[in-house]
Amino acid sequence: MSDNDWHTVTVQVPFASSNHASIAKQAIEVDLELQPQAVKRTISVQGDKLVATFETLTVRLARLTVNAFLENVDLVVRTLEQFGEEAEKRPS
Repeated sequence: MSDNDWHTVTVQVPFASSNHASIAKQAIEVDLELQPQAVKRTISVQGDKLVATFETLTVRLARLTVNAFLENVDLVVRTLEQFGEEAEKRPS
């Protein structure tokens, strides 16, 4: 397939700090895409934003992939809200 056949979606999620955005990136990027031949994902941190770009073969896959990503972001955000400050205060 040519590059023109791919659908691209970029999502930027702001966090309270660049540290929180980095934690989210590390937590999410360990899960590989289930269909790597049909979904390409890049995740980066730009300042305090988590930036994810998805390239998919179909619009349906784009919707499903972004939805799953946002569910993961929601889980990370709720975890950071619950434990983030305490974890940062603990001595290493």
